[in-house]
Amino acid sequence: MRIIDSHAHYDDAAFESDRYELLDGLFAGDICKIVNIGCSVKSSYSSAELAERYPQIFAAAGLHPDSADEIDRLDDIKALLDRKKVIAVGEIGLDYHYENHSRDIQKRAFEEQLRLAAEACLPVIIHSRDAWEDTMDILRKYRPKGVMHCFSGSAETAEEIVKMGMYVGFTGVVTFKNAKKALRALEAVPIDRLLVETDCPYMAPEPNRGKRNFSGNLPYTIAAMAAVKGVSPEDMAEITAENAERLFNI
Repeated sequence: MRIIDSHAHYDDAAFESDRYELLDGLFAGDICKIVNIGCSVKSSYSSAELAERYPQIFAAAGLHPDSADEIDRLDDIKALLDRKKVIAVGEIGLDYHYENHSRDIQKRAFEEQLRLAAEACLPVIIHSRDAWEDTMDILRKYRPKGVMHCFSGSAETAEEIVKMGMYVGFTGVVTFKNAKKALRALEAVPIDRLLVETDCPYMAPEPNRGKRNFSGNLPYTIAAMAAVKGVSPEDMAEITAENAERLFNI
């Protein structure tokens, strides 16, 4: 299969001991490209450096809601967007799961980065957790091109996101026994708007749930997505790869 991991965090400390050995092995197999995602100024630089090391890796630069208080360093993110291998702004968005980050600051960071992406003519990678109403209000305002990653919303929300012209990314969650909501959303998304992702080192699929995730686990996720859509795993891998190449121009 030809597989593209559309959302990974290989700059994470979880890969400190074996990062390059692991990546070399992945690229010797079915993984043909990886989009490594920034979550802070530091990780955005790390992602860009990783992309410059590997021709198969592309980077996104952005401030995750947990890093929204770095908004005064947005010039650093803007500078990274000039690098050839930085192909998206992300991950950005809203996360209300914990109350230790100001919602107002999150919204400001989200909107400023949406404007930055529009100016740079780049897609965005959106994170939304327990914040669907505000996330959708802001997306309706800006109508960016991009992907809603690690989708956890309803089928109706997925349909609206697709109508906006965006893509929807699914993780190993679709393999979980309690994944009914995610599977209903997957059913609602046209196959030409689907992306597959690890969000590694998080969100490992069954049968490796709870372990460190990596792109080598994607066949499990792809098989679950293929079963829902009534296609072969090989076709699902190719379709999601083509979708990622189209969205990110890679």
